[in-house]
Amino acid sequence: MGQSHSKGNSSPGDSLQSYPSFSRSDTKESLRSLRGSIRSKIRSSDSPRASTSALSQTESQTDRSDAGSIKSAASRRSSTNLSTQSPTAEDPAAKSDAPEPPPSPSLSSSLKRGHQDVNAMQQSGEVDHVSDAPPTGVAPVGPSSQAVGESILIKKDNQLNPILDYIMNTPLEAASSPGMGMGALKSIDLDDMISRLLDAGYSTKVTKTVCLKNAEITAICTAARELFLSQPALLELSAPVKIVGDVHGQYTDLIRLFEMCGFPPASNYLFLGDYVDRGKQSLETILLLLCYKLKYPENFFLLRGNHECANVTRVYGFYDECKRRCNIKIWKTFIDTFNCLPIAAIVAGKIFCVHGGLSPSLSHMDDIRGIARPTDVPDYGLLNDLLWSDPADMEEDWEPNERGVSYCFGKKVIMDFLQRHDFDLVCRAHMVVEDGYEFYQDRILVTVFSAPNYCGEFDNWGAIMSVSGELLCSFELLKPLDSTALKNHIKKGRNKRNSMLSSPVSCPLLSHLLLPGHSAAPLCNAAQTLVLGMTMLLS
Repeated sequence: MGQSHSKGNSSPGDSLQSYPSFSRSDTKESLRSLRGSIRSKIRSSDSPRASTSALSQTESQTDRSDAGSIKSAASRRSSTNLSTQSPTAEDPAAKSDAPEPPPSPSLSSSLKRGHQDVNAMQQSGEVDHVSDAPPTGVAPVGPSSQAVGESILIKKDNQLNPILDYIMNTPLEAASSPGMGMGALKSIDLDDMISRLLDAGYSTKVTKTVCLKNAEITAICTAARELFLSQPALLELSAPVKIVGDVHGQYTDLIRLFEMCGFPPASNYLFLGDYVDRGKQSLETILLLLCYKLKYPENFFLLRGNHECANVTRVYGFYDECKRRCNIKIWKTFIDTFNCLPIAAIVAGKIFCVHGGLSPSLSHMDDIRGIARPTDVPDYGLLNDLLWSDPADMEEDWEPNERGVSYCFGKKVIMDFLQRHDFDLVCRAHMVVEDGYEFYQDRILVTVFSAPNYCGEFDNWGAIMSVSGELLCSFELLKPLDSTALKNHIKKGRNKRNSMLSSPVSCPLLSHLLLPGHSAAPLCNAAQTLVLGMTMLLS
């Protein structure tokens, strides 16, 4: 994992030397274990914190950790010594004699126990909604007419937020809409891009190209970088808010999530990272999330996951998707944006939210606030741990993580952390769990994973944790659907959305002006555009 800071001024012909490189294997729609690939490429060391990212150039090493082998060994943590020597390109013998990587701890042991009784969980109040029915909420057909709620971002004077010298890819004009946060995009343009992205989500087809132009993608990323850097690395948010775990490019499942929980601004959202890689539509996934962030900057929040990193995306699919559907320069633009993402969040002063877990380097919350951005994910240290560490049932406080990166931490570490900072719960993602959410021991930590039927392999549910204004936590579940059921669900949503678009009821103020049999959609869209334009002029 590299430590150099990404810079924005690059051309399509630039080499990738400034970005850490993994083996050049074809990783389109990869199902490999992230831990397996990293683990097989780390040098000998007593602790993964002392390891480096010296990587093999051979495909044979990364090909060993396929999803099938990991699934079969998911429930047990291996005792394989972490100090096993990694093969190098200069030592052919080492390649053939290298041991198999240990089973991945990224899959919970609950995957072998089977699903819990959802009806019982609903009766207890722990589970709220379950998405086993046709969509009830459908993506808006035009700019949302729903008023944005109060900001949930808690702002403090003199808050730590170190920003490194940063050169943007594209010169920015003055921001034209306060609702957009920062950047040169106009609000009307943003609504149009969101509409096109939602149309793509309801098409049931993965197109060869993205529905947005490269210039639009660059503008979105540039504006998002500015907005991320204007907000602290440690977000402090008030409730209510819905907390979402890993999505991993499963775009149609992201649409299902919004159908169930409400499309912005109907609900406030905090995403815990891992938006790209693995799934087939990482580009649409991250673009829609960035657009919503720009549209609702103080009600929609994105944290950084371990997959929002140049090294990891080179291996697990996002680099290949960008190269295939856009170009390498677009991938670099996204990496520059990922390097500006916030790291962690505190909800209502009581729930600590992060992608991975805790760190022995974390003594005070100012340690997170003091992380200077933009930054790569380093090979070890605080930022690495926050994105990579895992809880584990063990007597020790800390031990090397079987992923080959960072640590595992025990119950005492969590209890001490909660007591020291007056928190009630740690909420994290980073691990596949059978029911989409899983509590650790005495409910002091919860894992939330929001990609159902992960990689088409695990039949897991997806979950979203809903925190009410009274700090009551419940879960909304996304049922795992196979490809056929998923297409049928999306078709139903598309038909409902199209009927709303073509119905005169969709714009009651204009319906009386129409001749029988004519659609209100063109007049509706024109009226919405006019209202937005007048709003911008008045502001």
